[in-house]
Parts: sequence; structure tokens; C-alpha cells
Amino acid sequence: MNWDDLRLFLTVSRQPKLEEAALTLNQDATTLSRRLRRLEHELGLTLFERTRRGHILTPQGEALSAQVEGMEATASAIESQKTETNSVAGRVRIGVTEGLGATIIAPAFAGFVETWPALQIDLIALSGFVSVPKREADMSILLTRPRAGRLRIRKLTDYTLQLYAARDYLKRHETIEAVRDLGQHSLIGYVEDLIYSPQLRYFDEVLPGLAPRLCSPSILSQAAMTRAGAGLCILPKFIASQYDELIPVLADQISVSRSFWLTIHEDVYDFRRIRLVSDLLISEIERHQHDFV
Repeated sequence: MNWDDLRLFLTVSRQPKLEEAALTLNQDATTLSRRLRRLEHELGLTLFERTRRGHILTPQGEALSAQVEGMEATASAIESQKTETNSVAGRVRIGVTEGLGATIIAPAFAGFVETWPALQIDLIALSGFVSVPKREADMSILLTRPRAGRLRIRKLTDYTLQLYAARDYLKRHETIEAVRDLGQHSLIGYVEDLIYSPQLRYFDEVLPGLAPRLCSPSILSQAAMTRAGAGLCILPKFIASQYDELIPVLADQISVSRSFWLTIHEDVYDFRRIRLVSDLLISEIERHQHDFV
């Protein structure tokens, strides 16, 4: 039994006169009759009563017809999905902070590009931002809510940052019991004149009077130095939680809260490819929500 024979059966169930069904199927009526009898033989069922009015379904034929119609609906849905998948094409450029882009967003595209093979993705995950208003990107995830521009804006999530150190570092140094003890330790942070957002000035907020000794504009480099035991660093929880060697220090005294905002240019907001990517970003943030706060 094959799908072609079942499709022939379904056509005849809808057009009982064999000559009309044969014309629809572009087949010879004799050949069609022979294939129907073969199907009945293979199934061990009598599917039709041959009458003057044409091929009329028997109760067994009616039961099979309902099943085959379900198969037809499934095949149609699959074909429709295939057509939609192939019809969504083009490039989507996304700006995102380096840490979030590398840690959460980049891995999400593995399955996505298999589902939507005609889409092209530019993930601009840098220590800085590309501008959506200037059309440097179609969408961007920012640390602050934009106040102007033809933009569609959505808050994605709040996230927490804490002071972290490697277990090995803490074993080699005296116990840290209060903020004042941090003056005796190497701190890791951003290069002052390369800070691209005031939201990254953590030391001014929670450690006034202290400044980092080891500096990098890259949060991933800061995390790498911290993991290696070079010092203490204020890191997002969603980055630090990936490494067992990092543990929070003075967690009850040092905590910073920030937010991520998804920004999309109005000119492209309703494009199908844009909606697909923005839905992916939103769902990934929601899926990793326990890592953020």
C-alpha cells in the first residue's frame, strides 16, 4: 500500500463516477479501477459498491476515508509549513551586549537556522552598541530604555550583578568580611575611558573610593581573569553562574540590578523575519530567567 493509491481512493470517494475521477487524476478509468481493486485486495476490505450511480463507499470504505482524510490534512499542513519556511528569507542584524550575546543569545540560533534555512543572521555582540535609529541594526538589546526615535521597545528582563571571585583566589587570600577589606585585593573592571554606558559604572555605585586594577572593555575577558584567580570582579549572574569555580563575595552587601531592553526599528517591525527573530530572543530570555536574578 502506498500514499498514491490512498489518494486515488480518496478522489473516487468524492467523485463516485469513475470516468470523472479518472479525468481529475489524469488517468485511464480502467487503470484506476484496477488500482482500486488492488488496494481492496491488499487491505482485505471491500471499499466500494459498484453501482449505476458510480463507486459508493461501503461502511469499511467510509471508515478508511475518514482516516485518509486525516492523513491528507497532515500532509497539507507539512507542505504549508515547508512553503512558509522557504518563503521567509533575508538578513536580520542584531546588536547585543557582549556578555548576553555570547552566553545566552548565540547558542539559541543553532536550532533556529535549521528551521528557517533562508534567513541570514548578523549577531553583533560587542563591548558597545550598534545604533537602531541610525539603521546600523534591525534590532538591539540595550541597557537603558531609549527616549527618542521611531522605535518599538520592550523590556526583556531585569538582571543581577554581584562581586565574584574564584575559589582558588579566596583560598590564597585573607577572608573578606566587609567592603572595607576589598582595598587589600585586586579588583577587575572596565577601562574607564572605554565605558560605553553609565550603567556599567558599578564601582562608583557599590564600591565608592575603589577602582579596578585589572581592566578590560570586554566582560568576557574580565570573567576569564576572575576565573583564573587574578582578582575580584562584578559580574552578571547569568555569566558567573556558568562557572563552578566562581562564587559570590559579600552577597548580602554588594548587589547591582540592571535591565535589558529590546529595541526594534519601526520600519522593519512588522516584517516576518524580524518577528521570528524577536520572538526567539524573547523566548530565550524567558527560558533562562532563573539565571538573571
